[in-house]
Amino acid sequence: MKAVLLTRYGGPEALEFRADVPDPVPGPGEVRVRVRAASLNNTDIWTREGAYGSSDDPDAQTGWRRSSFSFPRIQGADVAGEIDQVGPGVPEARVGERVLVDPMIYDGGEMALVTTDYLGSERDGGFAELVTVPAHNVHSVGDALSFAELATLPTAATTAMRMLGRAGLRAGETVLVTGASGGVGTSLVQIAKARGARVVAVAGAAKHAALRELGADEVVARDAELPSALAAVGVGEVDVVADVVAGPSFGDLLGVLAPLGRYVVAGAIAGPLVETDLRTVYLRQLTLLGSSFGTHEDFASVVDLVGRGMFRPLVAGRYPLAQLATAQEHFVSKDFVGKLVVEP
Repeated sequence: MKAVLLTRYGGPEALEFRADVPDPVPGPGEVRVRVRAASLNNTDIWTREGAYGSSDDPDAQTGWRRSSFSFPRIQGADVAGEIDQVGPGVPEARVGERVLVDPMIYDGGEMALVTTDYLGSERDGGFAELVTVPAHNVHSVGDALSFAELATLPTAATTAMRMLGRAGLRAGETVLVTGASGGVGTSLVQIAKARGARVVAVAGAAKHAALRELGADEVVARDAELPSALAAVGVGEVDVVADVVAGPSFGDLLGVLAPLGRYVVAGAIAGPLVETDLRTVYLRQLTLLGSSFGTHEDFASVVDLVGRGMFRPLVAGRYPLAQLATAQEHFVSKDFVGKLVVEP
């Protein structure tokens, strides 16, 4: 089959397009999916660069588990396609199903997310013509959305679902969403609105109109002085900050939280090392929450929202599989709203 192999840590040159990769064979309890679309995530870039660091060395080259990574690897966590083969123990009737893949390969409760296998990281993923996964990770979906639209959902929307669940966002509360034009950000905006929250999105000026169309009540500029920018749109304090940016803005993000407010983080695209005044945290009785990926239950909730027409996937660009390196370069530019997709 055709596939793109990540051969080492490095830049886009570490990706190698091959047309002679052996077809995978589903094992017991597994299915094989013919990939019709697979979307890109920050995890793809950070894994390729080995940018997760270790507990004692922030500059160490590691995968997302902050340990050594096995090469070569086919990346690509977010897969939409059709089951074309089943392994022992899986009904033949599943062949031909139109499916979306839950990329979290684990059994048990949410604690297992800390050490889960992630499709495209601990096992080969969807930047290929074929991929095998456990049958219970594959959800049958209708044809209301294209394969490209479906592929935008697994990691980004499920991560957003878990972030807002961890933060306990309630109807009537105000949530501030950073990095609001990306895959997780656009998902946060939509899921928060579905929960009845007031949404304040932070993004570059060129993306404001698109975010308002998605449902953001207010949009403020990414490079603005945050307290003043919020005051200008009639927002004093917020109940929840859903952050995927971190970096130098961390202190300001905590500063705009109301007493008993909750800060939840699932990314650090502006830098993972941050500084703040801890007196802000304890005197205002703030809660700081880490969140990563999403549970099988979160994934099922996303599929349910999609099935009820309450979620609008955003495909910002499409690439053939052979141009994955170019797609990753585009991804890093962040000059788009939504998700980039490759179509084998």
